[in-house]
Amino acid sequence: MTRAHDASLTPARSGDSALALLGSRRFGPLFAAQFLSAFNDNAVKNALVLMIAYRADSGGALAAGLLIPLAAGLFILPFFLWSASAGALADASDKARLIRIIKGIEIAVMLAAAAGIVAGSTTVLLALLFAMGIAAAFFGPIKYAILPDLLGPDELLLGNALVEAGTFLAILLGTIAGMLIATGHGEISVAVLIVVVALAAWGVSLLIPPTRPAAAPARFEWNFAAATARLINQAAERPVPFRAMLGISWFWLVGALYLSQFPSYVRFVLGSEEAVVTLFLAVFSIGVGAGSMLCNRLLRGKISARTVPWGMLGIALFSIDLCLASPEPSKSAALSTAAAFLAAPADWRILADLFGIALSGGVFIVPLYALLQTASDERRRARTIGANNIVNAAAMVLSAGLTIALVAAGVSIAGLFLVAGVASLAVAALFWRIAPGLAAAPEPAGLEAGES
Repeated sequence: MTRAHDASLTPARSGDSALALLGSRRFGPLFAAQFLSAFNDNAVKNALVLMIAYRADSGGALAAGLLIPLAAGLFILPFFLWSASAGALADASDKARLIRIIKGIEIAVMLAAAAGIVAGSTTVLLALLFAMGIAAAFFGPIKYAILPDLLGPDELLLGNALVEAGTFLAILLGTIAGMLIATGHGEISVAVLIVVVALAAWGVSLLIPPTRPAAAPARFEWNFAAATARLINQAAERPVPFRAMLGISWFWLVGALYLSQFPSYVRFVLGSEEAVVTLFLAVFSIGVGAGSMLCNRLLRGKISARTVPWGMLGIALFSIDLCLASPEPSKSAALSTAAAFLAAPADWRILADLFGIALSGGVFIVPLYALLQTASDERRRARTIGANNIVNAAAMVLSAGLTIALVAAGVSIAGLFLVAGVASLAVAALFWRIAPGLAAAPEPAGLEAGES
């Protein structure tokens, strides 16, 4: 057993609220550490992209059209290279101690990032983005694998819901901070903020209860391709977590499409200013958080795949309606304000569709994360989640490739939403067929099987 062994950290009653769980030592410090780190990652990442787009000083061959995809690639590449090793390390170590080490390293990275922000150096920030990706790749398997160690079976669904809600809220706040950096308003203040946030993340990580290693130490493999292939093959041997993994990856494939198209959709279809992009991101982030909490309420804390197909059906139907609600591309050179956007009744249908897609996404993804954790071999849980991170990263890369191909073929932005919606209908039908098997998955380490 790897459950945190401090006797004072007894599981809360199943009826305890989200606030009670957030206030507990078993969960609160972990939640805070991952929230603060997600904020910093998104602040620096979005600041870099906007700096490249609007005030990059490198010109010539290092054109913005190449640097922006390069920035995205540098952050995601470590997930392919080191997720397998990160999962093996987490399974064989005290996960809380690893989190403290990672958060300590992030302080040094954010100090360097702060210097790069103040200097306005895209070169420095590109290098640091890769370092941030390495830290995220090692932290990713831990933050989900440690939850079953710290929480009781009746708290696991709520814990996952809170992590998802917190992550998307951190993305929103980090994006806003990134915009302040890139637009030349408060670089020094935000540079100081990301260092303070990194220090705070390390500080709260000291409070995370220790856990016992679930597996014997494994030899570190330098052949990353072989280690990754072996990890994916091992994950595929257990149908329930592997199917959950594929479902989570579909969510990120569709989500990456939406998040990447918000700026172009707002600018060229709606003819609105940048503030509407922030509004879209806020609606999307709040929607995922609300859907995550709604899922926990619908399932009453029981780990079950019952809401999964309904969540995907919601994504499909709201995506199709978003296409139908979209106007013809704007031909006006003047951009309308956020106030003008909100004053138009037709635009509220667009916001409702965005909220519905995000809400449905939360309902879809939270049970899958819980199934991934509970149906995995306890001794290999972090490695299984590492495999999930690799497949998720591949799905986001695939999303970018498919989006580029469809746009090159003449598909409009609204058409992309229609394609996503129709494809999601097929995914919903698939999960309706396999949901009973997912819900009946046996759970190791004394956790109860999911119920439908």
